[in-house]
Amino acid sequence: MHVVATAGHVDHGKSALLRALTGMEPDRWAEEQRRGMTLDLGFVWTRLPGAGDLAFVDVPGHERLVGTMLAGVGPVPAVLFVVAADQGWQPQSEEHLAVLDALGVRHGVLAVSRGDLADPAAARGEALARIAKSSLGTVASVALSSVTGAGLDELRTALTELVRALPAPDPVADVRLWVDRVFTVRGRGTVVTGTLGAGAIRVGDHLELARDGRPLRVRGLETLKEPRQEVSAVARVAVNLHGPGAGAPHRGDALLTPGRWLTTDTVDVRLGGALRGDLPRQLTLHVGSAAVPVTFRPLGEDTARLRLAGPLPLRIGDVALLRDPGRHHVPAGVTVLDVRPPPLTRRGSAAARARELHAVTGPPDGAVELRRRRLVRRTELVAMGVRPPSDPVAGEWLADPAHWAVLRDRLRQAVEEHAVRHPLEPGLPLEAARQTLGLPERCLVEALLAADPGLRQRDGRLYGDRARPALPPPVEAAVEAVRADLARAPFRAPEAERLERLGLTSRMLAAAAAAGALLRIGDGIVLLPGADARAATVLSRLEQPFTASQARRALDTTRRVAIPLLEHLDRRNYTVRLDGALRRCVVGATGVAGVTGGSRDGRGPTDAG
Repeated sequence: MHVVATAGHVDHGKSALLRALTGMEPDRWAEEQRRGMTLDLGFVWTRLPGAGDLAFVDVPGHERLVGTMLAGVGPVPAVLFVVAADQGWQPQSEEHLAVLDALGVRHGVLAVSRGDLADPAAARGEALARIAKSSLGTVASVALSSVTGAGLDELRTALTELVRALPAPDPVADVRLWVDRVFTVRGRGTVVTGTLGAGAIRVGDHLELARDGRPLRVRGLETLKEPRQEVSAVARVAVNLHGPGAGAPHRGDALLTPGRWLTTDTVDVRLGGALRGDLPRQLTLHVGSAAVPVTFRPLGEDTARLRLAGPLPLRIGDVALLRDPGRHHVPAGVTVLDVRPPPLTRRGSAAARARELHAVTGPPDGAVELRRRRLVRRTELVAMGVRPPSDPVAGEWLADPAHWAVLRDRLRQAVEEHAVRHPLEPGLPLEAARQTLGLPERCLVEALLAADPGLRQRDGRLYGDRARPALPPPVEAAVEAVRADLARAPFRAPEAERLERLGLTSRMLAAAAAAGALLRIGDGIVLLPGADARAATVLSRLEQPFTASQARRALDTTRRVAIPLLEHLDRRNYTVRLDGALRRCVVGATGVAGVTGGSRDGRGPTDAG
């Protein structure tokens, strides 16, 4: 199927032409038929040999109904532009063309109607000349009469050629169905209609109402009055909705593929030429079938920030239209540049933002967008309409390579500065590192750590690559005294009284352990680094399994030290506890660091990777 919208001045015969072309009545309301004037959107269709089904969205031509006209043409890729031979180019002809030009519509056919009332040559020549200066460019034209039927076959031929030239829609794209009509069917509930421009909808699908995110289930589908199990773009589609609040949609709402769109009430845009200059703060934004009041804030010569009265599902690259209905100026298009713009809180931030946006041209570029945002979730970038340029660095997070390198340098600097400022607590806590770098999640700190061989993590703290972080001289001297004691008796940890005489508090012992000078195996119990591996070597010579008492005697130590040391060996996978009393050494775990002063950070075989 293909979908084409009409355009043209009021009373130029758009509806009469569709009546003659399709045999259907586009004016749905009795008031329209009584007055002979289209007041609302109409929907009719026909079948063209060689082109298949062709649906039309008939729009009103009156100047007071431009908003309704925009709801009809917004989602439609092509236009049937109608100009009456006996009246020629008129004000609403000009405004409708300006709308199409602003929206960037590039496919159309000119129909010069009422050829039975006047020579169409003059009207055709002027219309073609004006249309050629718009986004439509050079279009085919047909002179015809809806009354006599003259020219209708030529119009069918021109329409067939038009739809054959239309770009193929993406059948797997995310659905964004702009609602242009809502009604209720007895026994079935709410039905909404719209032009499906991309993607596909199936019975049983779940869609999301953009306005408030409520989930709705597709209970049934119709296209051109025929029930379907699936409808693919491009198509006119009627969707029977089911779910809490299914009766809530109205014209201007959108139904979305769940979880694939961002709704926003603030966007940065590039302005079309007709809107540059002095503009009022209050305007109306038209996109799809929606019309939303916006507050306009200029940024630069051709860029602006729009604050929307209600959120809309927009993506970077979307084309919309701004109007000031009160002044009746020519509407002009805007292109969405950012759907998650940064706040403008400082003096000069608007000008700085304008300079940044000046470099944004063409279709969305993943690398450019990532460079602008530095860090962004992959799903969020996709929802903005941007293809991710690289794989995530952690979880769903994408990072600009240059910014990632800066973060890595800043993390290393933060770790080193923390060690200098806090010699008794040299390890920078992971959460403190996250806050220092302003990162949204800890996994990003861990990814930076993994990318830097000069940093390591232990017990939730980050350490640099210095062999021994400096300790204050008094603490260093006291630690050396403990190390000398342990060199004489490796498994006889100093008693609390000895540590107290040396002035070593629990905090100082933790700092010494973090510096790699001591190995903490329990509260107030320290040994030399590598003592755990040496103990495992000694215990491996015992008959397996062994008891805690046998281990104590083999290590020549006390129960105060033996029990926490054995528990430490269990945690480091040097030993395995079999029951309440027995342990055995792990095969292959001994001898890893079987000499005093071995593993500086006290890691066991499983920690070594």
